[in-house]
Amino acid sequence: MGPGLYSDIGKKARDLLYRDYQTDQKFVVTTYTADGVAITASGTRKDELIFGEVQYQMKNKNIGFDVKVNSESNFLTTVTVDELGTPGLKTIFSFIVPDQRSGKVELQYLHDYAGVNASVGLTANPIVNLAGVVGTSALAVGADVSFDTATGNFTKYNAVVNFINYDLIASLTLNDKGDSLSASYYHLVSPLTSTAVGAELTHSFSSNENTLTFGTQHLLDPLTLVKARLNNYGKASFAIQHEWRAKSFITLSSEIDTKAIEKSSKVGLSLVLRP
Repeated sequence: MGPGLYSDIGKKARDLLYRDYQTDQKFVVTTYTADGVAITASGTRKDELIFGEVQYQMKNKNIGFDVKVNSESNFLTTVTVDELGTPGLKTIFSFIVPDQRSGKVELQYLHDYAGVNASVGLTANPIVNLAGVVGTSALAVGADVSFDTATGNFTKYNAVVNFINYDLIASLTLNDKGDSLSASYYHLVSPLTSTAVGAELTHSFSSNENTLTFGTQHLLDPLTLVKARLNNYGKASFAIQHEWRAKSFITLSSEIDTKAIEKSSKVGLSLVLRP
């Protein structure tokens, strides 16, 4: 029940505003073997291009293996070790074949009052990343920094403040080396129907532009979720997701430019099948 990791901050608002909205066609099917190995095959059609991926996942005690191969012949392998010597410590080793510079070791540590994520590339001059959050489950502050040892420059430095109440989450984040400031909030209106509202306002100091996005969601029945969002550029999106069997979902989404109604709307479809 601590502050969590840096990447967890603002996740509920991001999921509400951006998750499940798509304008592509996507199909995902997962099967499980008798010994608990999960095999997932997915395909995505984007315009006239089709992308595919096969994922193999298994776990033996506290060690997890995850192998992905995609239609571009890239192999992503991830090995995760939980509770390595210390409670709350997770070690992650990952690499992509044939990219020889993709190897990375990552450490995650969760504490009641802190969350730390550190990673280093397995190269002669690696990029080192350190993200940390301190506080409680109600109020936390954090920073995320990346340093390129090859050039001696900081490639990233971000900061965040996060406030959580029982039904409200608010975050203020400084991104892009201080060039953009984002404020987001998530409010759970009714737990019974998963009704929630949220918003995100981002200001770019270099371009002096603001982007404001509002979103909401509501359960029509225990198996059907509807979502909608609108930004200040007039882009409206809608999504309806139905759980037609346990852990299997069909999602239909659409995007409309309200400032150019004469243009055809974009439609996306996602089908996820799990046993």
